Amino acid sequence: MEEEKVPRQGEDNTIFVGIKPFMNYVTGIVMQFKNKGQNEVIVSARGKFTSKAIDVVEVARRTFLKEENIQIKDIKISSEQFENKEGKRIFVSSIEIYLIKG
Repeated sequence: MEEEKVPRQGEDNTIFVGIKPFMNYVTGIVMQFKNKGQNEVIVSARGKFTSKAIDVVEVARRTFLKEENIQIKDIKISSEQFENKEGKRIFVSSIEIYLIKG
């Protein structure tokens, strides 16, 4: 099972997408921009949750933050190498989507 990261110091504008319900992440993005007044929010995910992160960003932007004019500033993708329980090398993809108020 995928482990969700705990935000480190200075990362309170980062949403880590994982196993929680879809709308929890959408609400998190909306709250960052509207309630906390953030100008930039980072949506981060790994492995099978990368597509969920993309969907979360698009629903937040197109439905709940339409009047806020939220733009995608940058998208960073990477792959990390791990060794699984059987000792086999595996690669896990990750994505970070940087959103800004436009």
